[in-house]
Amino acid sequence: MSSRVRPQILLGLPALLLVLITWQVAADGPLLRPDERLSRALVHPDRAAELLSDLGNVQVAVPVLVLAAAYAAWRGRVAGGARWWVPSLAALALIVLVPLIVVPLKEWTDRPGTPAVPPATGYYPSGHTATAAVAYGSAVMVLLPWLRGAFARRAAVVMSALLVLAVSFGLVRRGYHWPLDVVASWCLCTVLLGALWLFLERERLRRAASRPCQTGAPPPSTRTTRTSDPSAPRPYRGARKPQDTP
Repeated sequence: MSSRVRPQILLGLPALLLVLITWQVAADGPLLRPDERLSRALVHPDRAAELLSDLGNVQVAVPVLVLAAAYAAWRGRVAGGARWWVPSLAALALIVLVPLIVVPLKEWTDRPGTPAVPPATGYYPSGHTATAAVAYGSAVMVLLPWLRGAFARRAAVVMSALLVLAVSFGLVRRGYHWPLDVVASWCLCTVLLGALWLFLERERLRRAASRPCQTGAPPPSTRTTRTSDPSAPRPYRGARKPQDTP
């Protein structure tokens, strides 16, 4: 599989699944019946579910991204990198884009909430899940170049994924969202984070290409070399001493 096809699959499959789920929600399709049964089996409001869902609040997730973006920008500036501000700015722009996509979808689908919440509409897709996924995912992406060692990078990625899964479970367990609301936000954020990853990768390659080439030629030697020509002048070393005479 060529590298040109992989990004299309990465962004195309979750986008297609998002369209399918949105169509089912808008048309009250048959996919909603198993979704409602699964919700009834999972809903059990408690304090733990409440705390997990709160990790997707804007007041919690967005400051984490802002701190990570500020640190990455500072490290890039100290290192003297070109366009050091681009990755952080792109991550912050992505979190601003989330409500611009989620809110119109909520208004258009107008999906009612679960029996565990007061009667209302506009629950699809899950805004808390989208906020958590984009905020924590983008934070890891801008920090990865500044983390030392493969273990630290893997730990950051795993921690980000666990936070998103914790928020998702808390929302369904508490009854704030149907499971499909959460799955749709996963699909949406996979597309958004995939686009951010492709952009940051292209930016990294652009910065690498703009660096001056390092030549492998050794510096000129400062030592005086003797020539094989006997008629060539030699440097004066003073009068010969007796012991120098053969």
